[in-house]
Parts: sequence; structure tokens; C-alpha cells
Amino acid sequence: MTLSKIGRITRALVVSMAVVLGMSACGGYTVGFMWVLGTQYNQIAGFKIDDYTGNLTRMVNSPYPSAGTNPVSVVVRIGGNYVFVVNKGTLNSKGISNGDGNIAVFAVGEDGILTFQNTYQTAGNAPLWATTDGTGTFLYVLDSQAPDYATTGNGDITVFGIDGSTGRLQLVPNQLIKNAQGQQLNYFEVGKAPSTFRMGGTCLYTLDAGDQTIYPYGLGANGQLTIEVNSTIPLGTVNATSLNIYGSNVYVTDAGSKLSAGGSIIPFTTGASCSLSVQADGAVANLPLTSNPVYSMVDQKNRYLYVLNHGGTNSNNPNSSISAYVIETTGQLQPVSDPNNPYPVGNGPTCMVEDPSNQYLYTSNSNDGTLTGKFLNQNTGQLSDLTRGSSFTAFAAQATCLAVSGNVD
Repeated sequence: MTLSKIGRITRALVVSMAVVLGMSACGGYTVGFMWVLGTQYNQIAGFKIDDYTGNLTRMVNSPYPSAGTNPVSVVVRIGGNYVFVVNKGTLNSKGISNGDGNIAVFAVGEDGILTFQNTYQTAGNAPLWATTDGTGTFLYVLDSQAPDYATTGNGDITVFGIDGSTGRLQLVPNQLIKNAQGQQLNYFEVGKAPSTFRMGGTCLYTLDAGDQTIYPYGLGANGQLTIEVNSTIPLGTVNATSLNIYGSNVYVTDAGSKLSAGGSIIPFTTGASCSLSVQADGAVANLPLTSNPVYSMVDQKNRYLYVLNHGGTNSNNPNSSISAYVIETTGQLQPVSDPNNPYPVGNGPTCMVEDPSNQYLYTSNSNDGTLTGKFLNQNTGQLSDLTRGSSFTAFAAQATCLAVSGNVD
């Protein structure tokens, strides 16, 4: 029996819509794109995120070369049209950078496919973290070794202006400080052995692992960073591994806390001039059967804090885990009520992201070369396995960090 003319038109329209929306017979449409870095072969693996199941499908021609050595951080510009990859480069036997680190710029095309554009050098060496401002106008890059590293041991922040139509980067000079020759510096110095930074409100906080301090800058006009009165905030006897910001609250994970074998989370309240003060109730113990918290994330609706634990102490469960906490109106933390909390993930997780639709959470796991996906219950903060399996091959060996985008404008 042949289809009627109307039937043929209807079927054609359905097929056309399926192609446009990225729909398949066994899932929903593509709700976002994900890019995962791998250091073993200096690659970027690309995936499409299924709206209905959270399943990950590898992109065409993925993985892509990272255009550098040792990719460690990835940032998506607002609008999703450009991806910036931080390639840390290599170190010599004395731990000094060989000067081969860079920032690689990629254009995002149809179906999230990446096309390499160019690389740029930062003011310092061994870049390891980056973020953009809320408008996608400036890129801030954290260098672990400032130009004067040999004498100070300090790191720095390099600021670039972003051309929104081409993705090209333009160095932003430091208008506040000049060198001995009377020239403007092209970087903003921070403390010793910086490991990460976060923006919140009008402040940028850098975590300095070398002396366990936080170095705050104010966010000024035209990409400038302004020196604050409290230029160095000591954290005390801790082993700080990450920090995150929600409103007027800053959360620091401490892997060496005496409060709990699994470490702790120290909640701070922000004040004038980007100052920080420990909240009245003090540090919060990490959950039982956890250890070595290495990363943290506040969900996009600012209701929950998730802490990524690199290793567990339970010999029956060698995998790592995510500890979930409710953020109260005071900024204090309470564990998410769930007997399954903390939630197991793949071995050796390093980074964590939430998908653009606020349905799913993913981790990159360096030790076993996998990605872990979880369903995120926005009403309770609980995590659960995806319906069609929660573990995916990363296709980027020794995965470091990952990033997601919901659209391409």
C-alpha cells in the first residue's frame, strides 16, 4: 500500500524536524555540547548531550588536537561560538616552565565540531586555569609562574580582550603598575603556586597553594584588576584544593582537615574590599567514606554545593565520589538527605559540570579514562544514575577538565 500525498508530506516534515533538533529513535534532541581534555595525547574529545536520557554521543572527527601540550582547562565563551583551551606546556627537571604553554582558540561549528583558529602566549608561563567575564568580553588566564617567578615564586593573571566575531585575543596591559623601565606591566601578580581562581560579584579570588592564602582582586573597567586593601587572606593550617562562590559566600575545600578523614569545606562570607571572614559555624566536615576533595561546584540554580572527592576510604568501593550539600539561606551547608550520598563516580575525577538544561551532572575521571553522568534532582539535590548507564568512554586519555555549551549564537 502506498502513502497518500498528505501522509508523505507529514512523514517528511517529521524527519526534517528530527534532523533539525538532533533527535534519534532511541533518545531526545541534543540539549548541549561537551568538550573533554586529555593530557596523554593532547586531545579534546567532543560529545553531544541527549536531552531525554543524558546520554553522550561522540562528535564527528572527535577527538581533536588541543594545539598545545598538556591541556588542563577549557572555557566556553558566552553564546557558545568559541572555546578556549589552556595548554599548560612542559616543565624542566627543576619545575621551571619550558615556555611552551599557550591558549588555543577554537571556533564552534555545526553539531559542536571544533575548528582551530590560533594560539596565544600569556604574560607568564605554565597557564593552568581560565575564565571569561559575564559578557564574554575578556578572558582571564591564571599562570602558575609569573615573569618574575625566579625571584618571587609567584604566579600571575593575564587578561585578554576577546573579539566576539573572530575569537581573536588582545593582551590587556596592567594600567596600575609599571616596570623598572617605566612600561606598563602586561600581567597582574598573585601569590605563590596558584592553583585556581573564581569570580564573584565585583571580586576575583585566587587560591595560592604555595602559602595557603587567597589573593583577591577587584574587577575594574576594561578588564582591569584592582588591588584591594586585604591583598592577601591567610587560610591557616590547611591543604586548600578548590574554591567556589555563591552570592556573598565563598567555599574552600580542605583536603587536610583534622575535622574529618575526608577533609572539610570552609564557608566564608565576603565583605568590603573583597575581604573574607569564616562563617560563625565554622568548617563543615566532608561526608563519611570520602577523601581528598579536589573540586567543587555550585549548581546553576544556586541551591546545592557538590564536592568532588578524588579517592574513597571504603575498600569495598575503590571509586571516587561526589558529596552533595544543601546551601541554606545563611550560606551554611547541610548534607543532602539521601542514604546514597556521597555518590560514586569513576576513578580519579578531576572536574565536574552541569548540563545547560540543569538536568545532568558529569565528571571527568583521569585514572580510568571515563566520564560519569548523573541525573540531578533540582528539588532535592539528590543524584542518581542515568537510565541507560552512567559511565562513558572519555576518548581523551588522562582526562583533566571539561566544559559544556547549550547553544551556538
